[in-house]
Amino acid sequence: MKYKKHKRKLVAEINVVPYIDVMLVLLIVFMVTAPLLMQGVKVELPQAPSAPLDDKDKEPLIVSVKSDGSYYLDIGNGKNVQEALPSIIEKVAKVLRQQPKTPVLVWGDARVDYGVVVKLMSDLQNAGAPSVGLVTEPPGKN
Repeated sequence: MKYKKHKRKLVAEINVVPYIDVMLVLLIVFMVTAPLLMQGVKVELPQAPSAPLDDKDKEPLIVSVKSDGSYYLDIGNGKNVQEALPSIIEKVAKVLRQQPKTPVLVWGDARVDYGVVVKLMSDLQNAGAPSVGLVTEPPGKN
């Protein structure tokens, strides 16, 4: 008896299905972990040569920090009154509950510790400020 030898054709295709599965799993992992990796306070930092505010209708809440670490609040009446930080945060939260679109600005002395300004901005955001702006002077103005 003679056996016929059947030649098998070699298939030169790569099975990409497992690679696609791995890629989709990695995509999901990165989509879930990426927001967790981004830490810090979300703020809109102005450029040094900054433009004036566009919204002239709303008087901004201005929180100032002096070089000695004392806090001042100006709610729009032009009077800066020295207050403790918890009192300022409470007042800002009350104003933002009534008028949520009110801009909040921070005036920080150049000699104030960076951590003090970051904590202030974080506390203002926790009080309900959607964004906190930093006030700067134009270059060349000393």
